[in-house]
Amino acid sequence: MIELKQDNLVFSFPEVHKDAALRIDFQRTLRIPDDGRRHALPPGLGSFPLRHVDDFAQKVPEEWMEHGGVMLPMYQSEALWLNFGRGGGYPFAVKIATGKINAVTGKTWENGLNRKPQDYVVVPDQPWLDGYCVKKGEIRQFVAMPLGAGYSAEEQITGEAEYGGIQIIAYPMKAEAYERLRESYRSERYMFQHAQMMPAEAGASFDMGLAPGGRMRQKIYDDPHDFDVWDLEQASRCFVHIANSMVWSSITGQAPPTVPPTAREYTDAGLPWFDLYDEHIQALDGGGKLADLKSVKELGEEKGDVPLPENETVDPQNVKKLRHGLTKDQVREGAF
Repeated sequence: MIELKQDNLVFSFPEVHKDAALRIDFQRTLRIPDDGRRHALPPGLGSFPLRHVDDFAQKVPEEWMEHGGVMLPMYQSEALWLNFGRGGGYPFAVKIATGKINAVTGKTWENGLNRKPQDYVVVPDQPWLDGYCVKKGEIRQFVAMPLGAGYSAEEQITGEAEYGGIQIIAYPMKAEAYERLRESYRSERYMFQHAQMMPAEAGASFDMGLAPGGRMRQKIYDDPHDFDVWDLEQASRCFVHIANSMVWSSITGQAPPTVPPTAREYTDAGLPWFDLYDEHIQALDGGGKLADLKSVKELGEEKGDVPLPENETVDPQNVKKLRHGLTKDQVREGAF
């Protein structure tokens, strides 16, 4: 079952276990500079609003109705990250794709899970995902660009601008494996603590895709469990459409969130960036195809375009250290 609760996407599997629920929210954030440097984690600036596509059947494209799911608004060149830190401690294997390109491996979408190479993240171990896994310990930030402009990961890999948006499928841990895990944690006196972790022109396309932006220090964690703990018979899948922010207003009658501050404005105000201490956790290697993607800035230079306004390099002095496993008193979201 998939529900919307306070702008969170909630996957629940009561038939598997009463605790089997996963909450994902999509955090507004700074677009980090696309300058070749590896940056710290930017803050969460609050959740994007989410709405059911079916509630606006007369105003959205037919293909959105075919896919169903939910939608959120983004400005061109705006960034986001997926926050897994608001749920409980029930483990899930979660596959995430943009334009049906896997954000961990760069391969085209397929149902099911693959362990070698691992094509999913494990929640709650993985507190968040900010972008495409391009190499071990490094991602390129998710940045919204108009579908059809050639910038999205989907277009770079497939040559087509067909899907856009974000695709998510969640597989719960089997109940018996969860109970064994919970009992082992109890015996160690440990109970699933984890981190809680520019306007487009009128008339622009409905659809937005996600493209690779600046580089960020972030690990995609190796699955610490035996592969057979995942219940592949139970899965929920959701399509998250990304609407141009101006189009969002015409669909919903509601104003989109305000344009976020630039990285320079945020840094000059002395507000915090973040660095997660997780040296003890094994990380995946980056997806080969993802490593070959060109960033929005790089493609813009080839096109003679300037798709990233306010791309000035910053050198934050206020970087807060987060330790993997801490809870509410050290969080990324709501930092601004």
